[in-house]
Amino acid sequence: MTCPLCSSLLSIQKDSHFYDCETCKAIVQDKNHYITADEEKAHYECHNNDVEDVRYQNFTMPITQYVLDTFLPTHKGLDFGSGTGPVISSMLQKKHYDIVQYDPFFAPDERVLMSTYDYIVSCEVFEHFHHPKVEIDRLVGLLKPNGLLLVMTLLYTDSIDFKTWHYRKDPTHIFIYRAETIAYIAKEKGLEILELTNRFIVLRKTN
Repeated sequence: MTCPLCSSLLSIQKDSHFYDCETCKAIVQDKNHYITADEEKAHYECHNNDVEDVRYQNFTMPITQYVLDTFLPTHKGLDFGSGTGPVISSMLQKKHYDIVQYDPFFAPDERVLMSTYDYIVSCEVFEHFHHPKVEIDRLVGLLKPNGLLLVMTLLYTDSIDFKTWHYRKDPTHIFIYRAETIAYIAKEKGLEILELTNRFIVLRKTN
């Protein structure tokens, strides 16, 4: 099996289900353990993502607040992987921001992928990518020059017990990132890292 981000041969097993990529430092699930698309959709539908839930709003606030602090309502935004409860775009739309949604299961209107955007938000989505290189290339292509990609995904560090980690236990989490993986992506895709924490990442398109 090869890494779906950097195409390196995967030979180091992290555990029975995952490989460690020596090149991009991602943790990659063995394809033999992928669940079906129907099972994946059913898993997402079990999430109680109510856009009016204050706890959910607070959880996504790093992205929402960054957009409010950085962009005007007239800037164009895309909520990529908006899910069953598109809380970020809902909160921004209430403040008259121009943001549209795309989700392959719950908002599959591909016409929104024919435009370009000043910013793209993607909350708890990157870890679900079966083809991260393809998806990230697509997102970079949808950004205007100097546009921002705002991502929330929980990064792995070697201090975490991978076996018991809740992020690893989710069957839809098939591609897990380290900070080094984000640095690899930035270098390969011509992106500048503006912010990088263990859960929140901001990347700027430099051309």
